[in-house]
Amino acid sequence: MTDFGKRLVEAVATYGSLCVGIDPHPALLARWGLTDDADGLAGFADTCVAGLAGAVAVVKPQSAFFERHGAAGVAVLERLLDDLAETPTLSLLDAKRGDIGSTMDGYADAYLRVGAPLGADAVTLSPYLGFEALEPAFVAAGEAGRGVFVLARTSNPEGAPVQLATVPGGGTLAQSVVDAAAARNAGAGACGAETDPGGPQPCGDVGVVVGGTRDHGLDLSGLYGPVLVPGLGAQGASPADVVSRFAGTAGPVLPVAARSVLRAGPDAGALRDAARALGEELTSASAGSH
Repeated sequence: MTDFGKRLVEAVATYGSLCVGIDPHPALLARWGLTDDADGLAGFADTCVAGLAGAVAVVKPQSAFFERHGAAGVAVLERLLDDLAETPTLSLLDAKRGDIGSTMDGYADAYLRVGAPLGADAVTLSPYLGFEALEPAFVAAGEAGRGVFVLARTSNPEGAPVQLATVPGGGTLAQSVVDAAAARNAGAGACGAETDPGGPQPCGDVGVVVGGTRDHGLDLSGLYGPVLVPGLGAQGASPADVVSRFAGTAGPVLPVAARSVLRAGPDAGALRDAARALGEELTSASAGSH
Protein backbone atom coordinates (compact mmCIF):
# COMPACT_ATOMS: atom_id res chain seq x y z
CA MET A 1 0.00 0.00 0.00
CA THR A 2 1.20 3.52 -0.78
CA ASP A 3 2.38 5.53 2.21
CA PHE A 4 -0.42 7.28 4.08
CA GLY A 5 1.14 10.74 3.75
CA LYS A 6 1.21 10.54 -0.02
CA ARG A 7 -2.34 9.22 -0.24
CA LEU A 8 -3.53 11.97 2.09
CA VAL A 9 -1.95 14.75 0.05
CA GLU A 10 -3.52 13.34 -3.10
CA ALA A 11 -6.96 13.06 -1.43
CA VAL A 12 -6.81 16.64 -0.14
CA ALA A 13 -5.78 17.88 -3.58
CA THR A 14 -8.82 16.15 -5.07
CA TYR A 15 -11.52 16.62 -2.42
CA GLY A 16 -10.33 19.47 -0.22
CA SER A 17 -9.11 19.47 3.38
CA LEU A 18 -12.35 18.85 5.29
CA CYS A 19 -12.55 15.81 7.56
CA VAL A 20 -16.07 14.84 8.61
CA GLY A 21 -16.61 13.10 11.92
CA ILE A 22 -18.89 10.06 11.98
CA ASP A 23 -20.32 10.43 15.47
CA PRO A 24 -23.51 8.38 15.95
CA HIS A 25 -24.34 9.58 19.46
CA PRO A 26 -27.82 8.79 20.82
CA ALA A 27 -29.35 12.23 20.15
CA LEU A 28 -28.22 12.16 16.53
CA LEU A 29 -29.55 8.65 15.98
CA ALA A 30 -32.90 9.86 17.31
CA ARG A 31 -32.80 12.95 15.08
CA TRP A 32 -32.28 10.70 12.09
CA GLY A 33 -35.22 8.52 13.14
CA LEU A 34 -32.96 5.59 14.00
CA THR A 35 -32.99 3.29 17.00
CA ASP A 36 -30.22 3.51 19.57
CA ASP A 37 -28.94 0.02 18.93
CA ALA A 38 -26.76 -1.87 16.47
CA ASP A 39 -29.44 -1.76 13.75
CA GLY A 40 -29.74 2.02 14.02
CA LEU A 41 -25.96 2.28 14.06
CA ALA A 42 -25.72 0.24 10.86
CA GLY A 43 -28.24 2.48 9.11
CA PHE A 44 -26.32 5.54 10.21
CA ALA A 45 -23.03 4.10 8.96
CA ASP A 46 -24.49 3.13 5.59
CA THR A 47 -25.89 6.63 5.07
CA CYS A 48 -22.54 8.21 5.95
CA VAL A 49 -20.75 6.05 3.39
CA ALA A 50 -23.36 6.86 0.74
CA GLY A 51 -23.24 10.57 1.45
CA LEU A 52 -19.60 11.26 2.25
CA ALA A 53 -17.46 8.76 0.35
CA GLY A 54 -16.07 10.48 -2.70
CA ALA A 55 -17.17 13.90 -1.41
CA VAL A 56 -14.49 14.58 1.23
CA ALA A 57 -10.86 13.58 1.67
CA VAL A 58 -11.22 12.01 5.11
CA VAL A 59 -13.93 10.77 7.46
CA LYS A 60 -13.32 10.15 11.15
CA PRO A 61 -15.46 7.51 12.86
CA GLN A 62 -15.49 7.95 16.64
CA SER A 63 -14.86 4.48 18.04
CA ALA A 64 -16.60 5.16 21.37
CA PHE A 65 -20.02 5.55 19.76
CA PHE A 66 -19.67 2.10 18.22
CA GLU A 67 -18.10 0.44 21.26
CA ARG A 68 -21.00 1.54 23.49
CA HIS A 69 -23.14 -1.05 21.66
CA GLY A 70 -20.76 -3.88 22.53
CA ALA A 71 -19.71 -6.58 20.09
CA ALA A 72 -22.56 -5.78 17.70
CA GLY A 73 -21.48 -2.14 17.53
CA VAL A 74 -17.84 -3.04 16.93
CA ALA A 75 -19.00 -5.33 14.11
CA VAL A 76 -20.75 -2.32 12.53
CA LEU A 77 -17.53 -0.31 12.86
CA GLU A 78 -15.54 -3.09 11.23
CA ARG A 79 -17.97 -3.19 8.31
CA LEU A 80 -17.91 0.61 8.02
CA LEU A 81 -14.13 0.60 7.74
CA ASP A 82 -14.27 -2.19 5.14
CA ASP A 83 -16.85 -0.24 3.12
CA LEU A 84 -14.77 2.95 3.25
CA ALA A 85 -11.71 1.04 2.07
CA GLU A 86 -13.50 0.49 -1.25
CA THR A 87 -13.89 4.26 -1.79
CA PRO A 88 -11.47 7.13 -2.49
CA THR A 89 -12.19 8.72 0.90
CA LEU A 90 -9.68 7.90 3.63
CA SER A 91 -10.77 6.64 7.06
CA LEU A 92 -9.29 7.96 10.29
CA LEU A 93 -10.43 5.97 13.31
CA ASP A 94 -10.63 8.13 16.43
CA ALA A 95 -9.68 5.60 19.10
CA LYS A 96 -7.03 7.54 21.11
CA ARG A 97 -5.16 4.38 22.08
CA GLY A 98 -1.89 4.50 23.98
CA ASP A 99 -0.17 2.05 26.34
CA ILE A 100 3.12 0.28 26.93
CA GLY A 101 4.83 -2.97 26.02
CA SER A 102 2.75 -5.95 24.99
CA THR A 103 -0.49 -3.99 25.50
CA MET A 104 0.61 -1.46 22.90
CA ASP A 105 1.54 -4.39 20.67
CA GLY A 106 -2.06 -5.57 21.02
CA TYR A 107 -3.48 -2.20 20.04
CA ALA A 108 -1.12 -2.08 17.06
CA ASP A 109 -2.36 -5.52 15.98
CA ALA A 110 -6.00 -4.45 16.32
CA TYR A 111 -5.77 -1.19 14.40
CA LEU A 112 -2.57 -0.87 12.39
CA ARG A 113 -0.88 -4.09 11.30
CA VAL A 114 -1.37 -5.55 7.84
CA GLY A 115 -4.79 -7.20 7.89
CA ALA A 116 -5.83 -5.55 11.18
CA PRO A 117 -9.51 -6.34 11.93
CA LEU A 118 -10.23 -2.68 12.71
CA GLY A 119 -7.72 -1.30 10.25
CA ALA A 120 -8.39 2.23 9.04
CA ASP A 121 -6.14 4.37 6.90
CA ALA A 122 -5.05 6.10 10.12
CA VAL A 123 -5.80 6.07 13.85
CA THR A 124 -5.47 8.56 16.72
CA LEU A 125 -3.04 7.77 19.55
CA SER A 126 -2.40 9.19 23.01
CA PRO A 127 1.28 9.78 23.90
CA TYR A 128 0.89 10.45 27.60
CA LEU A 129 2.49 7.19 28.68
CA GLY A 130 5.48 8.37 26.68
CA PHE A 131 5.85 9.09 22.96
CA GLU A 132 8.43 6.32 22.62
CA ALA A 133 5.97 3.83 24.12
CA LEU A 134 4.00 4.15 20.87
CA GLU A 135 6.82 2.48 18.91
CA PRO A 136 4.81 -0.69 18.12
CA ALA A 137 2.14 1.50 16.53
CA PHE A 138 4.68 3.40 14.44
CA VAL A 139 6.24 0.17 13.21
CA ALA A 140 2.94 -1.51 12.37
CA ALA A 141 1.61 1.60 10.65
CA GLY A 142 4.75 1.92 8.55
CA GLU A 143 4.61 -1.71 7.46
CA ALA A 144 0.94 -1.42 6.48
CA GLY A 145 1.11 2.00 4.82
CA ARG A 146 -1.15 3.52 7.47
CA GLY A 147 -0.87 6.80 9.38
CA VAL A 148 -1.16 7.88 13.00
CA PHE A 149 -2.28 11.14 14.62
CA VAL A 150 -0.81 11.74 18.07
CA LEU A 151 -2.62 13.98 20.56
CA ALA A 152 -0.63 17.15 21.17
CA ARG A 153 -2.75 20.15 22.23
CA THR A 154 -6.44 19.43 22.66
CA SER A 155 -9.17 22.03 23.14
CA ASN A 156 -10.66 20.66 26.36
CA PRO A 157 -9.65 22.72 29.42
CA GLU A 158 -8.82 19.57 31.40
CA GLY A 159 -5.92 18.89 29.05
CA ALA A 160 -4.07 22.15 29.63
CA PRO A 161 -2.32 21.32 32.94
CA VAL A 162 -0.75 18.25 31.38
CA GLN A 163 -0.17 19.45 27.83
CA LEU A 164 1.24 22.84 28.83
CA ALA A 165 3.54 21.45 31.52
CA THR A 166 7.21 22.31 31.03
CA VAL A 167 9.52 19.47 30.06
CA PRO A 168 13.23 19.16 30.94
CA GLY A 169 15.16 21.47 28.67
CA GLY A 170 12.26 23.90 28.36
CA GLY A 171 9.14 24.10 26.25
CA THR A 172 5.79 22.47 26.74
CA LEU A 173 4.90 18.81 26.67
CA ALA A 174 2.60 19.54 23.72
CA GLN A 175 5.48 21.05 21.74
CA SER A 176 7.66 18.06 22.60
CA VAL A 177 5.00 15.80 21.05
CA VAL A 178 5.03 17.90 17.88
CA ASP A 179 8.82 17.82 17.77
CA ALA A 180 8.87 14.04 18.25
CA ALA A 181 6.39 13.63 15.40
CA ALA A 182 8.51 15.92 13.23
CA ALA A 183 11.55 13.75 13.93
CA ARG A 184 9.56 10.74 12.73
CA ASN A 185 8.72 12.61 9.52
CA ALA A 186 12.28 13.83 8.89
CA GLY A 187 13.20 13.42 5.25
CA ALA A 188 9.62 12.89 4.11
CA GLY A 189 9.79 13.55 0.40
CA ALA A 190 7.68 10.78 -1.04
CA CYS A 191 4.95 13.24 -2.01
CA GLY A 192 7.04 14.69 -4.79
CA ALA A 193 8.02 18.13 -3.56
CA GLU A 194 11.76 17.43 -3.56
CA THR A 195 11.79 16.40 -7.20
CA ASP A 196 9.02 18.68 -8.41
CA PRO A 197 9.03 22.18 -6.87
CA GLY A 198 5.52 22.77 -8.19
CA GLY A 199 4.17 19.52 -6.81
CA PRO A 200 2.63 18.65 -3.46
CA GLN A 201 4.55 19.35 -0.28
CA PRO A 202 6.27 16.45 1.46
CA CYS A 203 4.14 14.76 4.06
CA GLY A 204 5.14 12.10 6.54
CA ASP A 205 2.83 9.52 8.05
CA VAL A 206 2.89 10.82 11.65
CA GLY A 207 0.42 13.61 12.31
CA VAL A 208 -0.67 15.45 15.42
CA VAL A 209 -4.03 16.47 16.87
CA VAL A 210 -4.38 20.16 17.76
CA GLY A 211 -7.71 21.70 18.70
CA GLY A 212 -8.93 24.56 16.54
CA THR A 213 -11.16 26.49 18.94
CA ARG A 214 -8.38 28.57 20.51
CA ASP A 215 -4.81 29.64 19.80
CA HIS A 216 -2.52 26.66 20.37
CA GLY A 217 0.89 28.29 20.78
CA LEU A 218 2.74 25.54 18.92
CA ASP A 219 5.46 25.75 16.30
CA LEU A 220 4.23 23.50 13.49
CA SER A 221 6.62 24.81 10.84
CA GLY A 222 8.87 21.76 10.94
CA LEU A 223 6.27 19.02 11.28
CA TYR A 224 6.04 17.87 7.66
CA GLY A 225 3.06 15.78 8.59
CA PRO A 226 -0.70 16.31 8.83
CA VAL A 227 -2.50 18.20 11.58
CA LEU A 228 -5.98 17.05 12.60
CA VAL A 229 -7.95 20.07 13.84
CA PRO A 230 -11.17 19.24 15.72
CA GLY A 231 -13.56 22.08 16.48
CA LEU A 232 -14.81 23.39 13.13
CA GLY A 233 -18.47 24.35 12.99
CA ALA A 234 -20.69 23.47 15.95
CA GLN A 235 -17.78 23.56 18.41
CA GLY A 236 -17.11 27.19 17.54
CA ALA A 237 -14.18 27.48 15.12
CA SER A 238 -14.88 29.12 11.76
CA PRO A 239 -12.99 28.39 8.54
CA ALA A 240 -11.21 31.73 8.94
CA ASP A 241 -10.19 30.79 12.49
CA VAL A 242 -8.64 27.56 11.30
CA VAL A 243 -6.75 29.26 8.48
CA SER A 244 -5.32 31.96 10.75
CA ARG A 245 -4.43 29.65 13.65
CA PHE A 246 -2.62 27.15 11.45
CA ALA A 247 -0.85 29.47 9.03
CA GLY A 248 2.72 28.32 8.45
CA THR A 249 2.05 24.66 9.23
CA ALA A 250 4.35 22.32 7.32
CA GLY A 251 1.84 19.69 6.30
CA PRO A 252 -1.85 19.31 5.44
CA VAL A 253 -4.29 20.83 7.92
CA LEU A 254 -7.47 18.76 8.29
CA PRO A 255 -10.28 20.67 10.02
CA VAL A 256 -12.88 18.35 11.53
CA ALA A 257 -16.62 18.98 11.55
CA ALA A 258 -19.24 16.51 12.70
CA ARG A 259 -22.52 17.97 13.97
CA SER A 260 -22.55 20.87 11.50
CA VAL A 261 -22.52 18.34 8.64
CA LEU A 262 -24.39 15.39 10.18
CA ARG A 263 -27.41 17.50 11.12
CA ALA A 264 -28.17 17.58 7.37
CA GLY A 265 -29.00 13.85 7.52
CA PRO A 266 -30.54 11.38 7.24
CA ASP A 267 -30.73 12.08 3.51
CA ALA A 268 -27.41 11.03 1.97
CA GLY A 269 -27.61 13.67 -0.74
CA ALA A 270 -28.18 16.43 1.80
CA LEU A 271 -25.25 15.13 3.82
CA ARG A 272 -23.04 15.30 0.75
CA ASP A 273 -24.22 18.83 -0.07
CA ALA A 274 -23.52 20.02 3.49
CA ALA A 275 -20.00 18.57 3.44
CA ARG A 276 -19.22 20.10 0.06
CA ALA A 277 -20.56 23.51 1.12
CA LEU A 278 -18.39 23.55 4.24
CA GLY A 279 -15.42 22.36 2.23
CA GLU A 280 -15.91 25.25 -0.19
CA GLU A 281 -15.97 27.67 2.76
CA LEU A 282 -12.60 26.32 3.86
CA THR A 283 -11.17 26.66 0.37
CA SER A 284 -12.41 30.24 0.11
CA ALA A 285 -11.02 31.15 3.54
CA SER A 286 -7.66 29.69 2.61
CA ALA A 287 -7.58 31.50 -0.73
CA GLY A 288 -8.49 34.78 0.96
CA SER A 289 -5.54 34.47 3.36
CA HIS A 290 -2.96 34.50 0.58
